[in-house]
Amino acid sequence: MRRTFRCGRRAAAGIAALAAALPLVAGCDAGLGRAEDGKPSVVTTFTVLADMTRAVAGDRITVDSITKPGAEVHGYEPTPSDLLTAAKSDLVLDNGLGLESWFAQFVERSEAPHVTLSEGVDPIPVAAGGTRGAANPHAWMSPRNAKTYVANIRDALSRIDPAHAAEFRANADDYTRRLDEIERYLRTELDRIPARQRALVTCEGAFSYLTRDAGLQEAYLWPVNSDSEGTPQQIKNTTRFVQQRDVPAVFCESTVNDKAQRQVAEETGARLGGTLYVDSLSEPGGPVPTYLDLLRHDAETIVAGLSGGAR
Repeated sequence: MRRTFRCGRRAAAGIAALAAALPLVAGCDAGLGRAEDGKPSVVTTFTVLADMTRAVAGDRITVDSITKPGAEVHGYEPTPSDLLTAAKSDLVLDNGLGLESWFAQFVERSEAPHVTLSEGVDPIPVAAGGTRGAANPHAWMSPRNAKTYVANIRDALSRIDPAHAAEFRANADDYTRRLDEIERYLRTELDRIPARQRALVTCEGAFSYLTRDAGLQEAYLWPVNSDSEGTPQQIKNTTRFVQQRDVPAVFCESTVNDKAQRQVAEETGARLGGTLYVDSLSEPGGPVPTYLDLLRHDAETIVAGLSGGAR
């Protein structure tokens, strides 16, 4: 039986109460689904999905993200404004795989069409922790899976704006080619690294899909950010993995504290290979303002870290 990640009881109760009011709010603002410029409006649950959707939509559709750049998506608590925005939209897009349990209750009561972008992805179960057996939600971190997301976005946009379906298809095709380029780069560069050292060690287990598709071994301190983080046992297990494989570098994600991973690095002699981005894009002037920038940054950071050779 598939398990999902749960938000707190207080948050769930608040969401339920707000969700119950949505039909009344939406009724008072009937007809406001379209943006002021007359374009269809789409709402996504977090910034990565919003950027992918904008790339496919071009300038034909207005796209907004519920969470903002730099936000941690796992434990986010929607505001009344978030709920109203989604209720007024023409389309709501989420990741699925249990990532946005905080979003599900009011989406079910919203009249806007709802599409789960991970539909069609082969899920990987979480291997440890309190969410053991649940689907790992970070499917977008693999360029291969991202092509499934893009196809789902293309089809969803074509349904709400069929007049521009050909444009959406062309944009999706171009985006898919760029994903292919990143995937080829990663595979080519990883092949240059000794097989024993082709291992990605991170704070959160957010890279299971990427490691599977890129042929990397995987280790992490904690499986998902909603679980216990940086416990002595997690540090011990990760340290043993790094030592046994002589892994030259370890990494941590931008939205979590890297203190525990620094301890792993100190105890093993591995380098801190740099910051990886997963759940959120940066502001426009930051290191990963788009999803393609995020994938390139992570691929280049991983390759650079693991290319340092044996210690």
